[in-house]
Amino acid sequence: MNEQKLWTRNFLSISISSFFLFLTFYYLLVTLPIYAIHDLNGVPAQAGLIVTIFLVAAIVIRPFAGKWIERHGKRKVLLSSLLIFLIGSLLYSSINSMNGLFALRFLHGIGFGMATTAAGAIVADIIPESRRGEGMGYYAMSMNLAMVIGPFLGLTAMDQWGTGIMFSICIFTAVFSLVSGLLMTLPKDAADGSKVVPAAGRTGIKGLFEASAISIALVAGLFALVYASILSFVSVYAREIGLMQAASYFFVVYAVVMLMARPFTGKWFDRYGANVIIYPAILIFAAGMVLLSLAGTSVSFLIAAGLIGLGWGTLFPSFQTIAIQSAEPKKRGLATATFLSIFDIGIGAGSFIVGVLTAKISFSTLYFASSFFILGCLAVYYLLHGRKEAALHAAAMVETEKQSA
Repeated sequence: MNEQKLWTRNFLSISISSFFLFLTFYYLLVTLPIYAIHDLNGVPAQAGLIVTIFLVAAIVIRPFAGKWIERHGKRKVLLSSLLIFLIGSLLYSSINSMNGLFALRFLHGIGFGMATTAAGAIVADIIPESRRGEGMGYYAMSMNLAMVIGPFLGLTAMDQWGTGIMFSICIFTAVFSLVSGLLMTLPKDAADGSKVVPAAGRTGIKGLFEASAISIALVAGLFALVYASILSFVSVYAREIGLMQAASYFFVVYAVVMLMARPFTGKWFDRYGANVIIYPAILIFAAGMVLLSLAGTSVSFLIAAGLIGLGWGTLFPSFQTIAIQSAEPKKRGLATATFLSIFDIGIGAGSFIVGVLTAKISFSTLYFASSFFILGCLAVYYLLHGRKEAALHAAAMVETEKQSA
């Protein structure tokens, strides 16, 4: 039997579009706080709000974006959101006050939240069912690569070429994201949502969320609390322990290990089920956090990065795949919105909690304690999804044996 094709023009287009979307996000994530303090005379607390306001806008808009996808279609919502994102990128160089920057970040967050929701729904439709785990893994890889390249490019542009060139690059990356989105030619049933009728009784607040995705989204949100401590504070921790030079390579090693593992983990997910991938990935993630907490040399610090890349880099696309598979095809946009909204709440809450805790305990202690929190999340995964997944996989194996008999 021939394997269904994964690397189609549409899959490449949406992956490249998402890469440039997230590249712009991470590019501005590291540069705007510095710009706000040095060029707009802001204070550190205001610089922190730059990220918070953006994420709040994305979280608020995603449930509505899921409904708009049902009503107007995935492609229309994606292109509209990428246009909003591009307009926001064009306006940064004209902002001359902190209040203006806050307003612009809210607009930019709206475009980002809509785009990530629509892109997730589109990629779920164009990936062959038999290669869902593999395809979602490769799609997530585009976001992980952006996480590595974006900060490096942003800081280089700010240090070497100044804010004018920095914002110009931001505009070009947003343009590339929109152009890649325009290159997609989705089938009518995947692109047009006009014939999709919302389920009866799904009005008001309940109609903005997909119930089938909530349990796995809650699991992902809990893990996001720990991931936020890596994303936001690992460079601060590296400075504390005298490994600042190694810090610039942390996410490079993270990405390399993740890239090497992706071809295997996605296929194993499809062939053997989620549990075979997720339980080992949780243990590897916990081991990475333990080693990070004990790191005293660049070698141990970067080995920890590799373990975290293998563990968390496998968990995130696996959780997102489960959220999408749990929903009806016409509800995948809403499921994606639900999953990403809860996940982003975890990231935002984690950054705040870590900021509070590190005023009382060291980063080393925090990262060590996080490994036990991860192990506790393993139990939560089992209760909310793992045991059900095991039963479904066993039933599928029995059915396969009956058909082959």
